[in-house]
Amino acid sequence: MAFPTAVNSQITDSVTQSNLQVLGSAPAIAMGNLYQATAQALANAAHNATSAQQQMYVAAQAATTMGVAMLYSLDTASDAKAVKAIFGS
Repeated sequence: MAFPTAVNSQITDSVTQSNLQVLGSAPAIAMGNLYQATAQALANAAHNATSAQQQMYVAAQAATTMGVAMLYSLDTASDAKAVKAIFGS
């Protein structure tokens, strides 16, 4: 109970208890907010990793396609050169 004041002691006690309840629950709320923020950060990191992996696969497929196309074009050029040498035109 609070000390005697000009205000009703029940009012003073009620306000005091309310303030103590808020102060008492603050650490639990802070930890809950920390856990929620950490979970969100980890989820964002996992999503970014997945997206980066997908983009890497797209780039690898494009590089493979270009490499195969270049190999086919080199083979075609060497065939054309051989045909030109054979037929002499």
